Amino acid sequence: MLNEKKPVSLFSATILVIANMIGTGVFTTLGFQLADVHSPFSAIMLWVVGGIVSFCGALSYGELGAMMPRSGGEYAYLTEIYHPAVGFLTGSVSILVGFGAPIALAAMALGRYSGAAFPGVDETVVAVAAIVVITLVHLVDVRFGCHFQNLFTVGKILLIAVFIVAGFSMPDPQEIVIPQSLGELGAVFSPAFAVGLVYVSFAYSGWNASAYIAGEIPRPERNLSLSLFLGTLCVSLCYILLNVVFLLTVPAAELTGKIEVGYFSAKAVFGEGGVRLMTLLICLALISSLGSMIMVGPRVAAAMGEDIRALGFLAVRSPGGVPVRAMLIQSSVAILLALTSAFNFVLTYVGFTLTLFTCMAVLGVFVLRFKEPHRARPFKTWGYPVVPALFLAVNGWMLCYLVIQRPLPSAFCLMTVASLLILYRWLTNRQGESDLLQEEKR
Repeated sequence: MLNEKKPVSLFSATILVIANMIGTGVFTTLGFQLADVHSPFSAIMLWVVGGIVSFCGALSYGELGAMMPRSGGEYAYLTEIYHPAVGFLTGSVSILVGFGAPIALAAMALGRYSGAAFPGVDETVVAVAAIVVITLVHLVDVRFGCHFQNLFTVGKILLIAVFIVAGFSMPDPQEIVIPQSLGELGAVFSPAFAVGLVYVSFAYSGWNASAYIAGEIPRPERNLSLSLFLGTLCVSLCYILLNVVFLLTVPAAELTGKIEVGYFSAKAVFGEGGVRLMTLLICLALISSLGSMIMVGPRVAAAMGEDIRALGFLAVRSPGGVPVRAMLIQSSVAILLALTSAFNFVLTYVGFTLTLFTCMAVLGVFVLRFKEPHRARPFKTWGYPVVPALFLAVNGWMLCYLVIQRPLPSAFCLMTVASLLILYRWLTNRQGESDLLQEEKR
């Protein structure tokens, strides 16, 4: 595997969580949320609830990761909790499009923002070049890739901090009215609020990033849960404060239905130069997010390659600990999606599928507490059983909503599961026949 000294420190693991979470969503979605909930207070509560749910997920994964400190995320957890076939399903979806589609989406967004900053630049060329260059960076060495991530993500956090401080220092801020009665507070639990929460949950996705590299973190029974906890807490605070700044600096009516929320606020705070600052901030966010996904995604494929002989080629690592072939395959898929723009359709049902597997992993906290109550748990989920139950309740509701509102992606999800189960059966039968032949030769 790797050298005795594991290359991903607690700081780097936390940075990976932050990098994976903060993309463009927080800078672009508030306007659409205001169009649904019509209240600045309710819009802020969306981000508070989203942070609480993500934190519940991080605490649950902390228990699972401390018990099963192996790279691979949901693949490793579901394989042990339920059955190798279930792990194969989530791992295969991750390999095929689970990381490739978000990487393509982030790269294309980077191309668009670069085109806005430098007119005449080919956006597709920028997108493909970004995937290639960041892939090469992470192919060099695990530690080198961590240093790259740390640099860009710390720069992103510092810019966000500057923006937040400047926003709160503005004279004559807009008023955010807090509900004065239970009737007004009830709007927080309205169907419109629930719809807005679906989009907020996508902005919070990535809170489980360090679980994919658990085997490369020293003392994972301690540091994995800490990285999930600290990373999710940091991002939740950033998201809530950023949205408060947006609403303090620009009237809610001017933001409603708009996608350029970050630009409007930056312009109000810094004048015309604020647009350039926001472009730089978003580009930094996208680069660090790209790097995080390109780094952690191949660990799923590598873990599958270690378990399934037919996929053994995916487990090959460089002297620096990088799963080279898995990373090259993932980046190739991302480039293909970026060139064809097919990821727009793919993302719709991938989001449903991955949320389903994440819920199964959190449900595994209950399953293991029942099946193996005496098993060593270096970290136990705080607030059990309320914390994992809250995560499952909110995400379960969102899955039901997606099934009702978008039945086609759900149907594709079921087709994907059926196809991958057939593939798993074929691979295991082939491996069984191979083992039988070897026994006969002996």
